[in-house]
Amino acid sequence: MIEAVGLTKSYGAKTAVYNLTFRVQPGKVTGFLGPNGAGKSTTMRMILGLDHPTGGSVTIGGYPYRQLPNAPRQVGALLDANAKHGGRSARAHLLCLAQLSGIPAARVDEVLGVVGLSDVARRRSKAFSLGMGQRLGIAAALLGDPQVLLFDEPVNGLDPEGILWVRTLMRRLAAEGRTVFVSSHLMSEMAQTADHLIVIGRGQLMADLPVRDFIAANSTDFARVRTPDGEDAAREALVKALGEAGGQVHPEADGALKVVGLALPRISDLAHEAGTRLWELSPHQASLEEAYMRMTQGAVDFRSTADQRVGLVQQAPTPGHAPGYPPGHAPGYAPQQQPYVPTQQPVPARPQAVPAQPPAPAPQAAGATMALGVPALPPPPQGAPPPPAASPEQTADSVPSSPQDAR
Repeated sequence: MIEAVGLTKSYGAKTAVYNLTFRVQPGKVTGFLGPNGAGKSTTMRMILGLDHPTGGSVTIGGYPYRQLPNAPRQVGALLDANAKHGGRSARAHLLCLAQLSGIPAARVDEVLGVVGLSDVARRRSKAFSLGMGQRLGIAAALLGDPQVLLFDEPVNGLDPEGILWVRTLMRRLAAEGRTVFVSSHLMSEMAQTADHLIVIGRGQLMADLPVRDFIAANSTDFARVRTPDGEDAAREALVKALGEAGGQVHPEADGALKVVGLALPRISDLAHEAGTRLWELSPHQASLEEAYMRMTQGAVDFRSTADQRVGLVQQAPTPGHAPGYPPGHAPGYAPQQQPYVPTQQPVPARPQAVPAQPPAPAPQAAGATMALGVPALPPPPQGAPPPPAASPEQTADSVPSSPQDAR
């Protein structure tokens, strides 16, 4: 059993964990939830003696971690899957850990088989994928066959088969009477794996409940009702009847009705009495994700904003005018080597341009315009032959080689 009493940790003026008190019971999977920066990793580090509490205490089986005799045989943990020597093979990495804790070498091969890494046991761990690294970290946690296990994001990087395997492993370990403490941000996995939840926000305890009680306390079940399209009078009659019966009716964007406070049989009876046909009458039970979001919405420190893309959104070209071509010409029109730039249409400035001194004006013929420092010829008159091609010196020094360069 893990027990924290008044656990507090401060880093200077920053308090990561404050007065945290909870128990992690054996025989069940306990989920540890909270937003980013809530203090979950700090709490786990204090449980394992990696950080010293500023106040309070945390014990495992009644003892601080550092006072446990041969702690790796009693507590297994996965906090960072990258905590390994990349130049060693998977087997060598586990063998080093086993020798430090007096664990037989035969156990190394056993846990490699448990996590499915037997075939790559002699491959260097730096060549492992993220999921393979997670499996190796879980193998290290299982090495001493401990009674207490802590996992921080154990399914990170695993494929669906691997996620199912971890879920089954956690439940099997808890069924054997072990204490299993799991931190994760995947609500769907916690809903299928955890029996109990401990939720913290900004370093403080927010909930310590079984999963079912947590969902019931932080969500509202409702019924979804849909009537035939075009029968507005019947719909209004049903809404009135539901309201008079004590239900709360909320229209949804797709035309359905969200009814709170009435059971499905009662809604069916009211619809029959009102003479309203129903196309849909279904229950909606809140998920763990919905309940979690509702509870922790005030404890989130990092919130995103809308991307306005200021200065990056370009206007769509006018119909019949492809970029880099004179107006009125079809996309098949072959432009001159020196692109045409309309006199009355300014060239848009590039975003985040670096200010520079304007170049000295080059001599140009009367009537010519300047675009991006390049002399531009006036529009060719109708029926006139194209102007002569520019000399190699002009092409290399001042004339862009394509319409894209001109822009």
